Amino acid sequence: MFKKACVSALSLFLFLLYFCLRVNGWSGNGNGVWSSGPLLPKDKRETIVSTEYGEISAARVSDGGRRGWYHLQFFTLEPNSLFLPVLLHTDMVFYVHTGSGKLNWVNEDEEKPRLTPLRRGDVYRLKPGSVFYLRSNLEAEREKLRIYAIFVNSEDGDLNEESWNGAYSSISDLVRGFDKKVLQAAFQAPEELIEAITNATKPPAIVHDVPARTKKNLWGWEARFLKAFMRSQDHSMYDLDNKKKADKTFNIRDADPDVMNCNGRALTVTNKDMKVLKGSKIGIFMVNLTKGSMMGPHWNPMATEIAVVIEGEGMVRVVCSSNSTHTNSSSSNSSKFECKNRRFRVEEGDIFVVPRFHPMAQMSFNNGSLVFMGFSTASKLNHPQFLAGGSSVLRTLDKNVLAAAFNVSNTTMDQFLTPQRESIILDCTSCAEEEARMMEEEIEKQRQEEEECRKRKEEEEAARKREEEEEEEEAARKKEEEEEAARKREEEEEAARKKEEEEEAARKKEEEEEAARKREEEAAEAKKREEEKAEEEEDRRRREAAAEREQEEAAREEEERQKREREEEQYEKEKRREEEDEARARKREEEEEEETKEEDRRREEAAEREQEEAMRGEEERQEREKEEVKYEIGGGGEGRRAEYRTSWDILNLK
Repeated sequence: MFKKACVSALSLFLFLLYFCLRVNGWSGNGNGVWSSGPLLPKDKRETIVSTEYGEISAARVSDGGRRGWYHLQFFTLEPNSLFLPVLLHTDMVFYVHTGSGKLNWVNEDEEKPRLTPLRRGDVYRLKPGSVFYLRSNLEAEREKLRIYAIFVNSEDGDLNEESWNGAYSSISDLVRGFDKKVLQAAFQAPEELIEAITNATKPPAIVHDVPARTKKNLWGWEARFLKAFMRSQDHSMYDLDNKKKADKTFNIRDADPDVMNCNGRALTVTNKDMKVLKGSKIGIFMVNLTKGSMMGPHWNPMATEIAVVIEGEGMVRVVCSSNSTHTNSSSSNSSKFECKNRRFRVEEGDIFVVPRFHPMAQMSFNNGSLVFMGFSTASKLNHPQFLAGGSSVLRTLDKNVLAAAFNVSNTTMDQFLTPQRESIILDCTSCAEEEARMMEEEIEKQRQEEEECRKRKEEEEAARKREEEEEEEEAARKKEEEEEAARKREEEEEAARKKEEEEEAARKKEEEEEAARKREEEAAEAKKREEEKAEEEEDRRRREAAAEREQEEAAREEEERQKREREEEQYEKEKRREEEDEARARKREEEEEEETKEEDRRREEAAEREQEEAMRGEEERQEREKEEVKYEIGGGGEGRRAEYRTSWDILNLK
């Protein structure tokens, strides 16, 4: 049961590992400086790791296309330094520029950890999912280990977009991202050891290399983790130094060049030269131009070139293959890229990018060579198309058609194509100087245009300011005129107001005098009305007294009249009551008489009915007797007579 629990815990640990990549801490997530142009100077790189034992800088460059950005990192390790283990999220193709060291790595395709010695000129590739670390050697010359690397997503088919969670993650961050209980079950380690691991101070990405006698103890827990993660049974990445098993690299400086002449040499590394590049979709190249030489004008039909100058300085000319301007929006930092002919100066450490189908030429100055290496976005052999020299693609075309394309004669076209016998790398004395001069002229012209534009803007600004001042003066003048007009209007209004007040005062005085006179007249009139009212009131009281006496007399007469009427009405009521009693008595007598008559009539009717019934009974008796006689005559029996007799008796009873 304990073994099953440990296996389950370890499985859970491995399953959740990948989802813990974004824990806090250093990783390969540095975005670097964004450059949408063809050139990114060395001093524009972004430093993402810096310690006393080394540093890592990053850069993102674009070819101006719609596919996004290329992510590069530059590792510099002091002698006897260690870049701590990381989990790689993307393809990593790199070139060793200086120094020497060791690359320890392991991935799911390898059963055992691998050791790859590194020295100047080596190129190599690590696949996504690899766990690796770097160690620089301690040499007598104490040369730093410098590595130039590009990170791409070959599996997704989008070369110039790294993984969403950065290029790589620190192994220590991945381990410390889990709870202590999970780690204890996964590593089968005591609790105090887990506490020591999780509570330890986090080291920087690059540290001083660990002595051999303490290396295994200090980093043993990481070795155990890698062994568990990569399913390695009995091997640790730290055992490789003793087993002497080493993986071979491809050294670009020792390899035979593809092209070599007195003007320089060039070499490309593809998956045919280096099997480990298979599936990466990234190739490597190096060009060494001697003094006053040129990589002939050419374009790449299959790949974009991302180059780094590793020695000397020179000029690069890139010709735009179209007149379009578009926006590079495949990443969050979208930028507008204008396709135009460009020339720029490069020196050691600078990065320059040339998109596919863009003709280019790289030139060295007369006083020094130019060496650059780089990465191409095609691991298969790319066949550059040269415009000049013995390998010119123009020589493969029909001369008549070519002459028509340039609108010149066939003779002129022959004279244009024939003289150059050399191929690919050409002599070009003072070409770089001329390009530099033209670049300076263009810069000066651009500066003058900018200065003229600035002056125009200043003049426009001055003119605008003058117009604003004139407008302000005009506005001030109008304001003064309006204020003067307002003042005059106020004075006129004040005079009119005073005149109105005087007139109003005179009018009020007249009105008051008139009102006083009216009040006096009204008072006299009121007094007269009061006297008249008093007389009228006295007359009214006298009339009311007479009227009251008349009303009292009338009331007495009315009472006497009503009394007489009541007496007469009482007499009439008694008389009507007597008449009604007499009428009711007569009516009762008539009703009693009528009832007597009705009773007599009913008795008569009953007597008549009895008489009729007696007559019918007699008739029926007579009829029965006749029947009996007939029956007796006819031989009827006593039974029939008894039956008739019984029926007659019943009828009589009724």
